Amino acid sequence: MEEFFKNLLNTQDHTDEFSPEDINKNKAVAIVACFWILFFVPLVAAKDSGFAKFYANQGLILFITGIILSVAGGILSHVPFVGFILQLLVGLVSLGMFVFLLVNAANGKAKELPIVGGVFTAFK
Repeated sequence: MEEFFKNLLNTQDHTDEFSPEDINKNKAVAIVACFWILFFVPLVAAKDSGFAKFYANQGLILFITGIILSVAGGILSHVPFVGFILQLLVGLVSLGMFVFLLVNAANGKAKELPIVGGVFTAFK
């Protein structure tokens, strides 16, 4: 089980694609992009930063995934007996993805979200 989670969290790292100056200068806006609906802030505050755009993309993916997981959790909550547990698990997955993204942004790492992080790139 430990190996499963280790592999799950070992996502593609794009940190080498950005200069240390870009990362240090735009780390704060990258952190803001992790807060679901605020994914667009880096597009306004740091429109020339590749690192900020990376986090705008990851934030958008997290936002869309969060909506999908919320709907799924709402549907699963109607399953007798196990619905509450399933809804709780879906919520924990969403929270875990948020924490993963936030910690990597704060550490200046450009790592994709597990499973869904490489789905699409909206901002280049």
